[in-house]
Amino acid sequence: MLFNSLTFVVFFAVVVAAYWSIHSWTARKNLLLVASYIFYGAWNPPFAALLFSTTALDFWLGARIAREKEPRRRKAWMIASLASNLSMLGFFKYGNFLLENFQWLMLRIGVVYHPPHLDILLPVGISFYTFHSLSYTLDVYRGVMQPTKSLRDFVLAVSFFPQLVAGPIVRAGDFLPQLVAPPKPQTGRFLWGLALMTLGLFEKVVLADTMLSGSADRVFTYGGPLIALDSWLGVMAFAGQIFFDFAGYSTCAIGAALCLGFHLKDNFRFPYAAIGFSDFWRRWHISLSTFLRDYLYIPLGGNRGGPMRAALNLMIVMFIGGLWHGAAWTFVIWGLIHGVYLVLERVARALAGDAAWTENFAVKVLLGLITYTAVLVTWVFFRAADFTIAARLLTGMFGAHPTGDAILSTREMLQIAIVTFFMLLAHWSLRDIGMEAAVSRLPRWVVTAVWAAMACAIILNQGNSNAFIYFQF
Repeated sequence: MLFNSLTFVVFFAVVVAAYWSIHSWTARKNLLLVASYIFYGAWNPPFAALLFSTTALDFWLGARIAREKEPRRRKAWMIASLASNLSMLGFFKYGNFLLENFQWLMLRIGVVYHPPHLDILLPVGISFYTFHSLSYTLDVYRGVMQPTKSLRDFVLAVSFFPQLVAGPIVRAGDFLPQLVAPPKPQTGRFLWGLALMTLGLFEKVVLADTMLSGSADRVFTYGGPLIALDSWLGVMAFAGQIFFDFAGYSTCAIGAALCLGFHLKDNFRFPYAAIGFSDFWRRWHISLSTFLRDYLYIPLGGNRGGPMRAALNLMIVMFIGGLWHGAAWTFVIWGLIHGVYLVLERVARALAGDAAWTENFAVKVLLGLITYTAVLVTWVFFRAADFTIAARLLTGMFGAHPTGDAILSTREMLQIAIVTFFMLLAHWSLRDIGMEAAVSRLPRWVVTAVWAAMACAIILNQGNSNAFIYFQF
């Protein structure tokens, strides 16, 4: 069930109406749980059973970790949770990838091995809900939260339908406390939730799918050499597409949760106005970057082992971050390049120190544009189906094909340029104040007019919309 579908509109309206008309908090939570499993089961009902079984197992393991006083046994139960979650994720998401790479290794030593192709259907959102559930046992083990006594509450925390299939990654420690007492209906919060859902759908349906996706697909699927202009514009189109697509889903999820009285943390904070790569990862897919920071980077030692150890830890984290996105070496390279960026940035910061010129506004803008350009290069590997396509794009971008083909029309180039310009303008204008603060400063009639315009644009472009990109992860 897609956010950008009439089915979801009807589903959401029925759930919201029923939810706020019920007085019993227990009954309302039961309603949300049933609705969440209907929402997820609409894709493939058997996978709803997989979702419940993995969630119930972590609920039981969390209780065992909390009851166990002996450190080695507590660690053993925690490892059991890690093993069960990651093995399930590994089988469904990386099974064929691992077999293919094992076959390649065997060929290198002269052994011909033909592994069976596993006809595995990837459960929608498995990368997200695995981390939702795993955060619970890890936080119980770390002692930062007490286990819940309610299986129903924990199952709802993992499967809450707004964030279930494409994030943001919601930690049990952030969501479970919100299930203790019923939220009070607030008109302002409800309207802000609807406004965020409208904005998210506008980003997805109009900007990502209608304005940018066609051009990005044409450039990344073209088989011949490309001129530099088309290469750069194609990558810029994808950079805008993936932001509006993924941030659009997260915005819809946050808005839907608000309509039901729940608060989900921001997942994007105007990332294309980032000044440096550490700033980019504080603004892009925040729920994943903070998850990897808290549960991987810091346990590995973080910055505590000196510069070389910190650099190695960063590379490990970004390797895992790249692999989390998909079973392909292109995703791994995407993550590793970001790791190299982060290491080089640390070296540059150490050399620059606290020099006054680094605080100059013009310098910040220049560094921001350098950051954006460098991020564009990494998007080549994220979007390209293989390294041949990635090499073709990079060759075109850096002028090695001056006589390449021009495949984008003038209209497409103008669309990409206009959308990118206003996207960057919005990011730089809002990077330090946030969306809600900016909207609160506008006259009500302006907000109403913009809201109505976005709603009309969504309706007029609904037939051009596709599934969200991050559903495949």
